[in-house]
Amino acid sequence: MTKMVYYLAYALSLLPLRLLYALADVAYVFTYYVYPYRRKLVRNNLVTSFPEKTIDEIVKIEKGFYRWFCDYAFETVKLLSISEQELRRRFTITNSHEVEACFQEGRSVAAILGHYANWEWLSCVGIDLPSERKIGLIYHPLRNEAIDELFKKIRSSAGGVPIAKQHILRYLLQYKKEGIMSLFGYISDQAPKWENIHLWLPFLHHETPVFTGGERIMRKMNNAVFYVEMARPRRGYYTCTYHLITREPNTLDEHEITRRFFMMLEKTIQNEPRYYLWSHNRWGRTKEEFDRRFEVAHGKVIAKEGRRD
Repeated sequence: MTKMVYYLAYALSLLPLRLLYALADVAYVFTYYVYPYRRKLVRNNLVTSFPEKTIDEIVKIEKGFYRWFCDYAFETVKLLSISEQELRRRFTITNSHEVEACFQEGRSVAAILGHYANWEWLSCVGIDLPSERKIGLIYHPLRNEAIDELFKKIRSSAGGVPIAKQHILRYLLQYKKEGIMSLFGYISDQAPKWENIHLWLPFLHHETPVFTGGERIMRKMNNAVFYVEMARPRRGYYTCTYHLITREPNTLDEHEITRRFFMMLEKTIQNEPRYYLWSHNRWGRTKEEFDRRFEVAHGKVIAKEGRRD
């Protein structure tokens, strides 16, 4: 089953992007009009994130999101067979020299990103860095084994190393021991499970639970930290820009890296909202429910007595 999924995806990726976008246009009609995919959730996320916008403005963003989301799926599959020449033409990295400067100083780099634009294409940033640099993406394994294997192949198609989040510290320590300079991307805007909520931040008009584990690793490894901002100037083309958050993570207050990341991500989203992953149930867990059901004791989140539901 796993091999069959890969071969089908690879065969699809051999089509030129103009044909893949034609398929994406058909997929848009089905996912938005015929069999709406999470449209109620998307609408609610948009309305609550942009209370100042009219319903007409919300619907425009909503349709733009579904069009882009269908494009994202086919663009991601295309990574399986895209040539380096075409990738370089369509994916522009504006200031990778700032990352290389950190490597030259003997400091590895952590890149924080969100589910914005085609984050899968960010696994290809190594095309703009010396080949001896180790480039990778920390990911959460998917339940479906065939799809999980497919995404690992996609993310490693341009030489990147996909590593499951539970193993990342071991890899980073090994690279450091061997003197290998690395850049690893942390997708840091997922919704944490109840027991992993240690911080709430304002984000898009919501009190939002956020992960802090990534920041702890960055501090432990003493990485330089960059926010990676993507933009989509037009269909089929992306740009990537590194924004330095800090070269010295341990000089900042606790959670400050995470706070700065969410502020920067919010600004990116507000500038062009349609390219964010609005179909994710980002705000399914609320602070009110957390305070009712849980408490923090000695740095751990535990269920309150009598509330283990």
